[in-house]
Amino acid sequence: MSKRNKLQKFAELLTLPNVYENYDPKLPELAGLNGQPADMKGRWAEGHFGNTNPITLELACGRGEYSLDLARRYPNRNFIGVDVKGARIWKGAKIALGENLHNVAFLRTRIEQIALFFAPEEIDEIWITFPDPFLENSKTNRRLTAANFLAEYRKILKPGGIIHLKTDSPELYAFTLDTLAVEPGVRLLYHNDDIYAHPLVLPELETITFYERIHLSERKTIKYVQFGL
Repeated sequence: MSKRNKLQKFAELLTLPNVYENYDPKLPELAGLNGQPADMKGRWAEGHFGNTNPITLELACGRGEYSLDLARRYPNRNFIGVDVKGARIWKGAKIALGENLHNVAFLRTRIEQIALFFAPEEIDEIWITFPDPFLENSKTNRRLTAANFLAEYRKILKPGGIIHLKTDSPELYAFTLDTLAVEPGVRLLYHNDDIYAHPLVLPELETITFYERIHLSERKTIKYVQFGL
């Protein structure tokens, strides 16, 4: 994608009513429509969606394919895709508006800051879909199932809230299971290192993203972990 095209998309994000952005990692502030300040912490369901329905986050959402598909499947739930890449979020937000999917929104921020923008127990469920596995040993703390990230998820998940990881990376899959085995208060509910070799345990797993299609075409197996904090 050209720099000019990216800049056009970044500018258009300001005009999309289903997108919120954090511009400065040092300032826990959000901007909404037309760049206006938006205090959404603790107010997402009523303040944006206009209801009291449960909220699911999709972390590292990319184009928001999972958020979009879940929103289509479950009109009585709210979904928020979170990513730091504005051009990717632009794509998902435009699709949502084009399909009149009023139960999906997008948040552009760094995931390690997630607890700055949601209140305690505001989130019912988290999906982590094909995140960067950060294979270098020096970057294990950047993996989205590392202990430091789990600590942030604890701050916003409701008691009994569920986290789902879907990945093609055997390294991230093994790392996640190892982390959960020693993390206090974790409930490992299910894991499978080849979900399509068996009947799917959840209809939500039927959603196949752009990158998942590539992984499957390369004969990679798709792994899934479900756990609670």
